[in-house]
Amino acid sequence: MRDLSLTKNIIEDIFRHAKPLGHHEESANLNLGFGFIYYGLVRSLRPRHIAVIGSGFGFSVVCLALGLKDNGFGQLSFVDPSYSLLKDGPLKTIGGSSHWDDPEEVHAHFERFGVSRIVSHFKKTSEQFFNEYHQLNLKPIDIGFIDGNHSFNDVKHDFLQTLNQTRKNSYILLHDTNIFIREILRHAGVKRWLNIIKKHEDFFEVVNFPFSSGVALVRVLQDETWEYVQ
Repeated sequence: MRDLSLTKNIIEDIFRHAKPLGHHEESANLNLGFGFIYYGLVRSLRPRHIAVIGSGFGFSVVCLALGLKDNGFGQLSFVDPSYSLLKDGPLKTIGGSSHWDDPEEVHAHFERFGVSRIVSHFKKTSEQFFNEYHQLNLKPIDIGFIDGNHSFNDVKHDFLQTLNQTRKNSYILLHDTNIFIREILRHAGVKRWLNIIKKHEDFFEVVNFPFSSGVALVRVLQDETWEYVQ
């Protein structure tokens, strides 16, 4: 039996290079916070395909991909156009850092954690990615993770497009459900969209973790649910 991935050295590298932001983490005692949830979900649910929409430095991507690595199967599609606040402005990104510009550096980043063969980076907007989804010959999404542009319309778009590629008992995670001030200032709409989802009790089961920046876990209860949630 091979060793599992979450060693002390790997966790230290996650804090150093994948830089968790708002995941209820605590570096002093190597506590990955929500990162343990991401990893544990993959280990327990055994997904074939994970799609991650947006990540500053790859924290969610790495934690999810390490779960796939330890399962011994599965692929992760990582979608991020590599916008930056300075280059592209606040209408496209608030926290982007252009970290995903160079394909060789992206490969090296994920190879550091031994998941470069598991993670495929698509330097596209989520709209471009989902428009090309079938041409890319990708499997249905078993776990989706949404952490891209946080405006209400973009969160709604990313959720519905992810939902369109899921099945019954797929899971969709929404990061930043607890960024209170940005919600008030209308710089984010994650919580507002989540409140809409909660009303559709026949279609979704929702658990929200309102700690740090917050993350919500949404279970899809029926096939083709996206047709009814617009």
